[in-house]
Amino acid sequence: MAKAKYIHTNVLIVGGGLSGLALAGTLGEAGIDCVCIDRAPPVTQLAEAYDGRTTAISYASHLVLRTAGVWDTLLPDCAPILDIRVADGNSPLYLHFDSETDGDKNPFGWIIENRILRHRLFNNIKRLKKHVRHIAPAEIKKFIRGKSAAGVVLKDGTEITAPLMIGADGRSSAVRAWLGIDVKTLDYQQSAIVCNVAHELDHESAAVEHFRPAGPFAVLPMTDIANGGHRSSIVWTEHGGDVKDILSLSAEDFDARLQDLFGPHLGEVHHISKPMSYPLGLLHAERYTGDRVALMAEAAHAIHPIAGQGLNLSLRDVAALTELIVAHLRCGLDIGGGALLRQYEAARRGDTLLMAGVTDVLNRLFSNNLKTIRVFRDLGLGMVQKIPPLKRYFARQAMGLSGIMPNMLRKEQI
Repeated sequence: MAKAKYIHTNVLIVGGGLSGLALAGTLGEAGIDCVCIDRAPPVTQLAEAYDGRTTAISYASHLVLRTAGVWDTLLPDCAPILDIRVADGNSPLYLHFDSETDGDKNPFGWIIENRILRHRLFNNIKRLKKHVRHIAPAEIKKFIRGKSAAGVVLKDGTEITAPLMIGADGRSSAVRAWLGIDVKTLDYQQSAIVCNVAHELDHESAAVEHFRPAGPFAVLPMTDIANGGHRSSIVWTEHGGDVKDILSLSAEDFDARLQDLFGPHLGEVHHISKPMSYPLGLLHAERYTGDRVALMAEAAHAIHPIAGQGLNLSLRDVAALTELIVAHLRCGLDIGGGALLRQYEAARRGDTLLMAGVTDVLNRLFSNNLKTIRVFRDLGLGMVQKIPPLKRYFARQAMGLSGIMPNMLRKEQI
């Protein structure tokens, strides 16, 4: 009978999604040994049917991916967002942000397919194999914890321990459940239909968000197709009960619905990837830490996609954790001790609560057709458009450059 393996490392990351892989990259680039485990094999995660979404990477978040050593490999597949246009239904009032005047001449962000982002992150941790070990598929048999380490025992008997374990295993986090941490949840009774579309006219690097009574309809610029054709991704929010009927439409009828939503500004449109749907809800953990364990990304918080800030919020977790781990190791301190965990909770809790609140209010404010509220929000859009300092404040919010930020997001050394 073969002897079970034992692995001890600095940091154990449970969950190899986009956020977990990004954290493995930033730690590996800093020369910190870590193990990242995930239950799904990479080949499964790279299939188009696994995840049909795109991700908006804010200007600040690209600095995290640069620190992870992966940004230069992503850039050819990223479409910059140079303009943002926000409209409330058929109202003549709207918001227009121009990166030349409102974004310090930097893009507000970039759009990339999740599948491509995941592929580049996988390649990146292969490059960092001196410090990063990736084990997938990995089925956890049980969690373990001692005085100086926490870890897991896998189904094959492999035991992995570290002074600090990170729960990056999503909304249904097994790490969070093991810690006994409760969550507050809110079902929005909405689902997002996502797919990629081809269109006749150039999007000119503009992201457009139309607020509708059923929820926002976002059009996000993508890189051109190889033959020079133009394409964008959509996030089409509808009431949950209507989504099944929409997805059951014929290809022609689905495209006709799309054309109605797009209007004429991009010419003729048709979908070029299989439409998929994702239920929308809010989740927030009552605390982000336990003894020698920290939760991050959707294991700790999940928000409405109305402002496209979900992954960006998670990458701020990556930045904060990386900086705290590096600082504690440089000082010879215990990276799984209470001091680091308290600092992490203090650094991230306020930001995530604020963003959860903002997206929740925006969704409630704009996902209705009440006349009095519509008048109020249209006046608000018009006011922001006409007051440059206020407009610039919201532009910096979109870029992820407001509030208390980790050093990594201020281009400072960690």
